[in-house]
Order: sequence, then structure tokens, then C-alpha cells
Amino acid sequence: MSAARDLVGFVGGALAMGYLVAGAFFARFWRRTREGLFLAFAAAFVLMALAQGLQVLSRQARDWDSHVYLLRLAAFVVIILAILAKNLPPRPTR
Repeated sequence: MSAARDLVGFVGGALAMGYLVAGAFFARFWRRTREGLFLAFAAAFVLMALAQGLQVLSRQARDWDSHVYLLRLAAFVVIILAILAKNLPPRPTR
């Protein structure tokens, strides 16, 4: 049973690293373009990495039973709000 727990920890750490790499790519794209959508995606992936890391460190197998779920929910809300803001018509200036 210890080997399975070690494997879950390893895969969870790899997922957290992957989320951080994706966040770094989006941050780099944001730095080039200053497009807010890229910044929102970078922030969302950092939140996902934080959630994954906390889940691995707390050794909880199910994320819906913990507060880690709220971090994932926040990441998806950031993405949804950024997409909505990108697709809404610009506000007229006075």
C-alpha cells in the first residue's frame, strides 16, 4: 500500500509541476502581448498547481472533501471571467 501512496504523490507532484510550467508559458505570452486573457490563464494555472500541491501534501485522495476544491473552483472562475471580459464589447468612453 505504501508503493501506491508513493505513486500518487509522485504523479501529483508531476501534475503540479506541469501546471506551473503552463502558468509560466502564459505569463511569458502575457509579458509579450499584455493581453489580460494570458495573465488570467497564468494565474489560474498557478492556482491549480497550488491546489495540487496542497492535496499531495495533505495526502487526501479526494479533492471534493477538502478546501482544495475551492482553489480549483477559483481557478476556473478566473478563466470564465477572463473569457467573458475578452468577448464583451468594449465600453464606450465619454
